[in-house]
Amino acid sequence: MASQKISNSTLKKVFVRNLFGLQWGWNYEKMQGLGYSFVIMPVLKELYGDDNQKMTKALQAHLAYFNTTPAMSHLIVGANIALEEEFGTDAEQAVSGLKTGLMGPFAGVGDTIFIAIYRAIVFSIASYIALEGNPVGLIIPILATLAVIFVRYKFMFMGYNQGRKLATGFADKIAPITEGASILGLTVVGGLIPSVISYTLDLTFTIGEVSLSMQEMLDRIMPSLIPLGIVLLSYWLLGKKKVNSTRLIFILILVGMVLGNLQTMVDWVAGLF
Repeated sequence: MASQKISNSTLKKVFVRNLFGLQWGWNYEKMQGLGYSFVIMPVLKELYGDDNQKMTKALQAHLAYFNTTPAMSHLIVGANIALEEEFGTDAEQAVSGLKTGLMGPFAGVGDTIFIAIYRAIVFSIASYIALEGNPVGLIIPILATLAVIFVRYKFMFMGYNQGRKLATGFADKIAPITEGASILGLTVVGGLIPSVISYTLDLTFTIGEVSLSMQEMLDRIMPSLIPLGIVLLSYWLLGKKKVNSTRLIFILILVGMVLGNLQTMVDWVAGLF
């Protein structure tokens, strides 16, 4: 394995920043993206130093959209650091695919373990004990929190070590890593489209006793065709037309208003004739 470039003190700084700062600057455009760039900044400074060009490129990459359960983010950050350490800014596509592909599944696992199960068990037990006047009920949540912090610390270095094994094992094959990560990310995003975006076209044409539902016709062509079209439109506007996310939100609101009232508009036009 190649020698480690990132010092342990820097890795610990990243852990502390991730522990407290990942949610800083949370917004509807990038969600945890701004916090993620803050978390990984010590690594970027150590790797790129005064190279403003590489620093700018790295920051632009890490300011991208990111959102997952904070406890699980340490695994992604650790693997990200390893790829950045081995390949530098050439790992941009691999890192992007890694983040996109893992943040969704990790959020599902993390929300279940660290939010639903953790809170239900720990605070239920602590509450019952505290109601009996036992001060141990106050100590249990503190001990549980320390245990979670320890797990998150291990996650950080687990992700980093596994990421280094991946990076050094394929050091001369960055293209397959990048392509594989991109495919993983695109697959996850594609699979999320019908579950995140739901729309039913309430448009029916009636001629005599014959009634034709446009939604049924579209489903026969391809299920979730309209949600896919909305995603492709958003991608085209963001990528090709350089529309920012705020303007895109208003465009999608307008599209939603038009599609939501399509039947009324068609009936109104038909009434004119």
